Amino acid sequence: MLPSPNLLARSVKLVPGVNWRQGEVTPGLTQVEYELRRHRLAALVEAQAERLGPSDSSGPHVVVVLSHPTRYMTNDIPYPFHQNQDFLYLTGILEADSALVLHGTGRPDQAILFVPRRDPARELWDGPRSGTDGAAALTGIERVHCTEELGLVLRSLKGSALWYDNSQPSHPQLHQTHVRPLLEAGPMPRPVRPLTHSLRSLKSSAEVALMQAAGQITARAFRKTMAMTQGEIDEAHIYAKFDFENRVHGANFLAYPPVIAGGNRANTLHYINNNQVIKDGEMVLLDGGCEYYGYVSDITRTWPVNGRFTAAQAELYEAVLEVQQACLSMCAPGVSLDHVYSSMLALLGRQLKRLGVVKDSASDVDVLKAARRYCPHHVGHYLGMDVHDTPELSRSQALQPGMAITIEPGLYISEDDTQAPVRFRGLGVRIEDDVVIRDKGGPLILSSDAPKTIADVERACAHR
Repeated sequence: MLPSPNLLARSVKLVPGVNWRQGEVTPGLTQVEYELRRHRLAALVEAQAERLGPSDSSGPHVVVVLSHPTRYMTNDIPYPFHQNQDFLYLTGILEADSALVLHGTGRPDQAILFVPRRDPARELWDGPRSGTDGAAALTGIERVHCTEELGLVLRSLKGSALWYDNSQPSHPQLHQTHVRPLLEAGPMPRPVRPLTHSLRSLKSSAEVALMQAAGQITARAFRKTMAMTQGEIDEAHIYAKFDFENRVHGANFLAYPPVIAGGNRANTLHYINNNQVIKDGEMVLLDGGCEYYGYVSDITRTWPVNGRFTAAQAELYEAVLEVQQACLSMCAPGVSLDHVYSSMLALLGRQLKRLGVVKDSASDVDVLKAARRYCPHHVGHYLGMDVHDTPELSRSQALQPGMAITIEPGLYISEDDTQAPVRFRGLGVRIEDDVVIRDKGGPLILSSDAPKTIADVERACAHR
């Protein structure tokens, strides 16, 4: 489990590019940065209320954001705790059973934090809690209460316009005990998640530094994992090596269950069993990433487990790589992910023609259908505190400097696809990089250290 927030700074594992300093709430992120985030959210609430009319904008507002609870796999055995990212983004608090309330007239910029009470009996089992004094010292928020006082404080703010994500409460028990009575007494709340996601989508320089660290850690793990594969190998061994290399070089844990798919299993997009033997001569598709103090990487590489591409493998791989590099060059302010996706499909269609998977005589409509068939997923998604980050944001909106995205074209040709040339059947290739949009100098590729060209991949595999 992650340590309590007041202990986190003592256990920081540093990697190049991230230096922990006193006064940070979480490594790399200061009290000032967290305070600015809360003020920006308050400003968004005020601006949205003004659009609804003068009566809404001039009245009192209350914003409620809950933490996640501790979840249990059985009886009293907990899963590793993972915080609600919106709550973490606004507070830096890594404890369960906590809450943030923002209130004020017009602009709700007064913060109240709620954390669990110190409890020696529970701390014997679960580890130390920060308590109200520790949380105040850590975050710089002056008003901190015990969580059981949340309902009382909310009742004292009754009559304010409520901003709260009611449809899927992040903490069902706190919702039921403390927030639901407020909902029953007033109008429907307005959602907070679209506002926090719009803020989370634009990364500060400190956030980019953390994501660079995550990308460097995972890129190094790819290099080490490639070097381990020398022929026939169990997917579980690759999983163990990849997980180990991420953690030993500073990651808190893997960001999601990785895809480690050998041979034809690479054509199952969310294959996560990772328990079959990959034969000598087959490729493995590894889609994995790590979490580094609240920020994640998400990288995919495909390589032959014996270290040498066959002619057919290299042909398909180069086709995907060419498309991926073209898509990366499009990553600039003003362009949308949907636009890059449309371009990807057109480029993949041309490659499918060149490879002989689609006939030269095929119409443009049929080529587009084939591209969608052989690459049934989007070109990418937003990235940040979560792997599929800020899902409230449309992929049709223009990219802005500070946004982080993935670019991940692929081609997947099943072994039973009788329409494809025999040499490509059973091959699946995806290449994925993490990208930050910049005003100048082109996109910042966070995963650039992960081997990608055929020469670099084969060199990494040969580095025993």
